[in-house]
Amino acid sequence: MDHAPMPGAEHLAEPLRSRWSPSIFDDQHRLTHEQIGTLLHAAQWAPSSGNSQPWAFVVAERGSASHDVLTQHLSRGNAGWVPRASVVLVTATQVAPDEDGNGGRSEALAHYDLGQAAAHVTLQARAMGLHAHQFGGFDQAAVAAGLGVPAHYRVLSGIAIGARGNPDDVPERDREREQRPRARRPLAEIVHGAAWGEPWPPPGEAL
Repeated sequence: MDHAPMPGAEHLAEPLRSRWSPSIFDDQHRLTHEQIGTLLHAAQWAPSSGNSQPWAFVVAERGSASHDVLTQHLSRGNAGWVPRASVVLVTATQVAPDEDGNGGRSEALAHYDLGQAAAHVTLQARAMGLHAHQFGGFDQAAVAAGLGVPAHYRVLSGIAIGARGNPDDVPERDREREQRPRARRPLAEIVHGAAWGEPWPPPGEAL
């Protein structure tokens, strides 16, 4: 099943237009280290405040020790589909200075910058013919402890990456997840003009 862009997305450039978050991955598909490296380079070159680059990633390839740590602490809703992905990038960002007093000046911007790096990964994955599905349903503290993440970093999310799988290979609950309509809030609900609550574009002007 391919998800066609929803109204408003058809004018976007690739790979923005075709990006979506499937949850049925091919559990036999593997990524080469070169492919994983390309995904990480996409994150590396994301913009960041003052070029601080606060992000960090743990590469959890299916079958690896880091993958075992992650899968032990997935939420019930994610335990069925996340382990099937070829690789999961566990994301973290620096929220406090390290032991030498470096970095961690702005926790808010560190979160913002990690989000940009993660977005770059998802778009690069799509450009490579892959799919990425970001998720936060796991015990971040337990995973951080299990992976030995330093205290001045905070584990926030995972990015499951791989190739589309066969819907017949997964439980009905996971197949239903794929069938949910793609929808976004209308721009009128999230965009403001001259002041908060003022429409953009002004009444009478169309996009």
